[in-house]
Amino acid sequence: MSKLPNVIKAAVSSEKAIAYMERYNTLIFIVDLRATKHDIKRAVEELFGVKVLRVRTVITPKGEKKAYVKLTQEYKASDVATKLGMV
Repeated sequence: MSKLPNVIKAAVSSEKAIAYMERYNTLIFIVDLRATKHDIKRAVEELFGVKVLRVRTVITPKGEKKAYVKLTQEYKASDVATKLGMV
């Protein structure tokens, strides 16, 4: 049984997140604190059918784990954001 649905909690749709999406082809998600970078990469690739180049994570002052997911050049972050209803 896969634990992937529990990895990603929410997509971030702030001004900064939209700027990252347009400028760096990067999506920002709030993820489970226990999720590793490999878990996040696998979850994004399986859920959205894209290839992930790199995952960076940070723990926010609120205690949430935020993941910056950079997609490979052949995929557009804006397409995934459109599927999520962010744009």
